[in-house]
Amino acid sequence: MPAELAAILYLDSSPLEMVLRGTVMYWAIFILLRLAGRRDLGTVGVADLVVVMLVADAAGNALASSDDSTLLSGITVVATIVFWSIIVDRLGYYSPRVRRWLEPGQVLLVKDGEILRAGLRKEYLTEDELLAELRAAGVGDLDEVHRAYIEADGRISVIRRHFVGKPKRPTY
Repeated sequence: MPAELAAILYLDSSPLEMVLRGTVMYWAIFILLRLAGRRDLGTVGVADLVVVMLVADAAGNALASSDDSTLLSGITVVATIVFWSIIVDRLGYYSPRVRRWLEPGQVLLVKDGEILRAGLRKEYLTEDELLAELRAAGVGDLDEVHRAYIEADGRISVIRRHFVGKPKRPTY
């Protein structure tokens, strides 16, 4: 076996230790995140993504058994990250001022059937991407849209117009 391959495949910890580290970190992170009250992982915001990235890095160091990172230090870092995540979530819930700072506001993209280019520019969204999202929402014609917003979580919400007669045929 070439020396480079041997160096990559070399284990500086026993497999049993690695399994034990993986098991302990998995359950520590699982319990900490359950205590944080995360129920819906389908809509991941920026703060949630930061937490996941930091937890992954801290847990990875503890899992790798590097000289500067012990299992207990990894759990401590993960617990600290989750603690701050809980504090930030609670502050955003109880304080509208903090919530406005933490979450981006909604941006108007369509008003009375007209695409607002300024909103698209602000969100770096192309007209084709917007039209695809509108089609996914069941909109066949821009004239059907009273308002369309990009929400804080990145989804596009559509408020339809109410027509007396039938709307025109699709124009896109």
